[in-house]
Amino acid sequence: MKSFVALLTCLFSLTSLSLFAQSTDVEIKDVDTATSVFEKVEIEAEFPGKLAGWRKYLEKNLNANIPIDNGAPIGIYTVIVQFIVDKQGNVSGVKSLTNMGYGMEAEVVRVINKSGSWEPAIQKGKPVKAYRKQPVTFVVQDDDVEIVTQTDFVLYANTDNAVGISIRKVKSDDLDVSITGGTVKPAGDGNFIVRVNKTGRAVMHIRSIKKGKELAAVSFDVRKK
Repeated sequence: MKSFVALLTCLFSLTSLSLFAQSTDVEIKDVDTATSVFEKVEIEAEFPGKLAGWRKYLEKNLNANIPIDNGAPIGIYTVIVQFIVDKQGNVSGVKSLTNMGYGMEAEVVRVINKSGSWEPAIQKGKPVKAYRKQPVTFVVQDDDVEIVTQTDFVLYANTDNAVGISIRKVKSDDLDVSITGGTVKPAGDGNFIVRVNKTGRAVMHIRSIKKGKELAAVSFDVRKK
């Protein structure tokens, strides 16, 4: 049976959300208002209650079942949403910077759009209009399927990747494995050598040879070595 977990990657220990702000040294002009929108500030815009308040808000409002409800394959998906907090603390310009799909970006955008008033960012002692970026990591797991890679759900392009596959109540020699944009070669005892041609996302399909049906689909992040 599939289960959903959203993992935190930094700032505080929690098994539900990934939360951090990213910034660069660039200042950008907002063509709609002709006012500066900062990407790097001395003090980031904050949700009321700071990190604890933001965490509580996201836990309460984020629909954790979105990827499963929309049929997402097993895997790890980090969506990133960018938005602006103005001098009065109003949120605007909410948009996704990723395209993982399965309703995940839309759900994070929805939750941020309804987050209400924030404490504005501070630059040189004054409130300023500034960008924030919100990553949220979704992990879709199936209790009956175990996938082992060097890095969880990550493959490297144009490289032979060792992948171990174990499915409850299914013998390893009954597995027929393929992957989009690449090749899979059996290596014995539930181990496979997987090679993918380009970076991005690739979906592995695992089928039962005897039953002739798909047992699982697994999504991988394909990176440069």
